[in-house]
Amino acid sequence: MKRILFILAAALISLQALAQSSYSSYGDAVIDALHDHILAGITGAAEADAYTIDITKMGAKGDGLKDCLPAFRSAFSRIEKRGGGRIVVPAGTYLLRGPLHLVSNLRLELQEGATLLFDPTPELYLPMVQTSWEGTFVQNYSPFIYARGLHDITITGRGTIDGNAAATFSTWRPIQDPDKQVSRRMNHEEVPVAQRNFGEGHFLRPQLIQFFDCERITVEGVFMTNSPFWCLHLLRCDNVIVRGVRYDAKLVNNDGIDPEYTRNLLIEDVDFDNGDDNVAIKAGRDNDGWASDRCSENIIIRNCRFKGLHAVVIGSEMSAGVRNVFVEDCTTRGYTKRGLYVKTNPDRGGFVENIFMRDCYFEEVEDLFYVTSLYAGEGADNIHFSRINNIIIRGLKCPKVTQSAIAIQGTVAKPVTNVVLEGIQVGTAAKPLSMVNTDVVRMKDCIIGDAILGAPSTASEKDNLFVR
Repeated sequence: MKRILFILAAALISLQALAQSSYSSYGDAVIDALHDHILAGITGAAEADAYTIDITKMGAKGDGLKDCLPAFRSAFSRIEKRGGGRIVVPAGTYLLRGPLHLVSNLRLELQEGATLLFDPTPELYLPMVQTSWEGTFVQNYSPFIYARGLHDITITGRGTIDGNAAATFSTWRPIQDPDKQVSRRMNHEEVPVAQRNFGEGHFLRPQLIQFFDCERITVEGVFMTNSPFWCLHLLRCDNVIVRGVRYDAKLVNNDGIDPEYTRNLLIEDVDFDNGDDNVAIKAGRDNDGWASDRCSENIIIRNCRFKGLHAVVIGSEMSAGVRNVFVEDCTTRGYTKRGLYVKTNPDRGGFVENIFMRDCYFEEVEDLFYVTSLYAGEGADNIHFSRINNIIIRGLKCPKVTQSAIAIQGTVAKPVTNVVLEGIQVGTAAKPLSMVNTDVVRMKDCIIGDAILGAPSTASEKDNLFVR
């Protein structure tokens, strides 16, 4: 036990030195100890009370026509009064004309063939609730499934959560920019959140599922589709498991999982198929992020199948910082634009540190490993430079990269520091390697293009410039 504690302590204080020194078995031990310590602390939701409600006994009807929202609200109230329990949703299509606001100590089971089908009429998602939109806290339309300040919630089963948002919320992106700019101005001017009112007459889309200030959460097995915005937003959450979830979510900005100010998170065995980022790790935007008392940290992503825009993204809303992220044993199951993508700019500030990717395979990408401190060309005249350091990539393979295999862009003020690239194998790449404003980058056993094996050819007379 003392030895484990010693190794863990070493992990917490010596990661920066690790990349600067020789990459030894001691380095592996430090990283593995940190990984195992994080994993051991992630439990997800506690087991729900055995008390069970069949939602059809509460008046819900799975015909896709009857509004089942009153039945769910009655069931939640009963669960809350009893101090916990299970709600079982049998096969059928259950129309919901408004949001589900969850309660603590709840297990919501969507059985095979069960679909929660939301009516996407915007006014049904009022009154407004406190939420966050692209890293800025606001008052806005309620997420379709919403939990705030709760604990021990499980959403599980082989059923479907269908946001059904194609005809309404999904059409708002072309008209959202004025509200987006107002929200960002309120962020920069530190307007009280209670005065940041959007909702009716405004066009900031709500999330499909949002857990806000929640702890001990499990989302397992369900299928998500047709989200109005991000699919699963974990906002200021602690101790979360997302396991075996499936996606076919290709509406506008249908990110798969967005952890924001969230810590102690396990994402595993997820099948992504998203119209935007698969996993996008965030930590607030600008002033809201700088005022936060917590970063996003201690996140493990493993055994996932990526498909969509970017596989794993850190940023660009990351002003409170992101650290201790592991991505391991993941593959693709179709097109993915980028593999690991770290993005920030001189508007953001914050930090990204201790990022580990190992033993991942991407079939074809545009960019495989891309770190930029110049995202979207924004912030050129600003001074909130981000610190990016301690990134270790091992065993990363991709047969075809259409643009950049490895691209790292720091700034003169804060170069990207302490990067280890080991065992990277890329078949072809239009732009194999580009590193600007970096400090201490070490490569070992990396092959981009054809491997050069055997001895080089010997010189002949025609090679000798002095032979005439």
